[in-house]
Amino acid sequence: MRCPVVWGRQGVGQNCEGFLKSRRPVQQLVGERPDRMEEACGVFAVLAVEQPVANLAYFGLYALQHRGQESAGIAVFNQDKVRLHKDMGLVSQVFDQEVLARMPGDLAIGHNRYSTTGSSRVCNAQPVVLMTRLGAFALAHNGNLVNAAELRQAVDDGQAEFTSTTDSELIAFAVQQAVDRGLDWPEAIRSALKLCQGAFSLVIGTSQGLFAIRDGYGIRPLVFGHLGEPESGHWVVSSETCGLEIIGARYVDDVQPGELVRFRAGDIVPERQSWSVEPNRLCVFEMIYFARPDSQFFGESLYSYRQRIGRTLARESCVDADLVIGVPDSGIPAAIGFSQESGIPYGDGLIKNRYVGRTFIQPTQAMREAGIRVKLNPLPDVLSGKRVVVIDDSIVRGTTSRKLVTALRDAGATEVHMRISSPPVTHPCFYGIDTDTQDQLIAARLTLEEIQEHLKVDSLAYLSKEGMVEAAQAESGNFCTACFDGDYPIPMDEQLLNSKLMLEPAGIAGR
Repeated sequence: MRCPVVWGRQGVGQNCEGFLKSRRPVQQLVGERPDRMEEACGVFAVLAVEQPVANLAYFGLYALQHRGQESAGIAVFNQDKVRLHKDMGLVSQVFDQEVLARMPGDLAIGHNRYSTTGSSRVCNAQPVVLMTRLGAFALAHNGNLVNAAELRQAVDDGQAEFTSTTDSELIAFAVQQAVDRGLDWPEAIRSALKLCQGAFSLVIGTSQGLFAIRDGYGIRPLVFGHLGEPESGHWVVSSETCGLEIIGARYVDDVQPGELVRFRAGDIVPERQSWSVEPNRLCVFEMIYFARPDSQFFGESLYSYRQRIGRTLARESCVDADLVIGVPDSGIPAAIGFSQESGIPYGDGLIKNRYVGRTFIQPTQAMREAGIRVKLNPLPDVLSGKRVVVIDDSIVRGTTSRKLVTALRDAGATEVHMRISSPPVTHPCFYGIDTDTQDQLIAARLTLEEIQEHLKVDSLAYLSKEGMVEAAQAESGNFCTACFDGDYPIPMDEQLLNSKLMLEPAGIAGR
C-alpha cells in the first residue's frame, strides 16, 4: 500500500510508469565508463522541530553529491503527511527554492543515487515511501543486498505493489509487512533486517522518530551528530561527516556496525541497540576513494590517510623522475605524500573541469576519436621535457588510464611512470559498488608487465595490501578488501558469485 500523500514534480503518482515523471529524458549512459571504482549512494536525514528540514537535507545531499549523481530525492514528514520529491539528475537540478518551500516539516529523509541494483530510471530514485498501520515511513539505502531475489520472493505476498526494481524497495516492503503484523517500529525494522543479506546503511523516517541502521559488518559508513546545542534534541544522520559539517552540525559518533539508533525529537540522548554482531568490515575503498577527503574516519580526515598511503607508495616503489602529479581529485593527496617522501617536486600537471558531472549528453564516437577531453586537460608548459610520476587511486578497466598516458606524452612528458595508491583490483564488488564482471577488470586478466605495456607507461607499480592497511593505523580485520583478494565477508548465492567471478579457478564459488 502506497503512502496516500505523495507529491512530486509532476504531482501525485502511484507507479513506475506515471510516478514522478522526469522533465529530462532518462537513458542509460553510453560511451566509456571511468577507469576507477564507481560510486556508492549517499543517505542523509535531519530531525529538527521548527527548522527548515527540507533545506537542510538539500545542503546535506549537496555535500554528498560525490556519492551518486543519477538521481536525488527528499521526503519530509509534517504531522500525518509525507511530501516526497525525487527526480533524475544532480541535487541542484532536482530541487530549487520553490520546491523546498512546499516541503515544511520536522523530519526529512534524503538520498543521492548511483545504481547498483535496478536501472537508472526515475522510478528507482529514493527515498522509498510506504504506508503502514502506524502511518507512513520513508527509507533511504546505501549498499547492496546479495539476496535480493530471495527477499523479493519473501515479501511478494500477492498484495505488494512493486514500483521499482531496487533492493531498497524490497527492504521497505519487509519493514511494512512486519509493522502490519503488529510489531512496533524498532521490532519491525529488526525483523525485516534479519531477512537481508549484504551491505546496507539505512535511514528510516517515521511519525514516531528517525532510525539509523548499519549492517552487521558495517561495510558502508554512517554517522550522526547534533544540530545546534545538544539540549535542542535536533539530530542529523549522514553517510559522511562532510554532510554534518555543511549545515553546522557537530559529529557525535558513528552508527556502529550492527547497530540500530533511534532519534526522537527533543531527546538529548538517542536509543542505541545492537541487532547483529559480525566482524567489522568497512569498505577500504571508502578510505581510498569514495568518501570526501575532508570526511572524518577513525578520528582524522581521509586527506591525512591518503597522504600516508602516498608516502608508503613512495617507499615501496620510488623512481628517478622530475615531477610528481596527481590525477584530480582523489589522486592528489597521495601524490603530495609521494612527493614528500621521495623528494621529487610536486606539481599540477592535470586540470579538472570541476563543473562536469554525469552527463546525459555523450560525445559521438567521432568526437572521442578526435580527442575530446571533457574532464581532464594536461598542462604542456608544466609537463614538457619532464620525467613524470602520475599518481592515481586505482585502475579498474584500463581504458581511460591509457588515454591519460597518451595525453601526457602529447603534452611533452618524456617519461610517464604510473603509481597506484591501492592494490590491483582483481575481484568485483557485490556490496554497493559497480565493478561489473571480472572479465572487465584489467588486473584480473593481465600480469603487471602486460598492464604496463597496455597503458604504454615506462613503469607501473601498485600499493601493497599490507601498506594500504598499515597506513590506516587500524587492524586489517576492520576492512573489507574483497576487491583486492576475493575474501568476501558475506556469504552469497553461488550463482550470483559465479556470475561475476568468471575467471576464477574452480573452488572459489561459495567462499
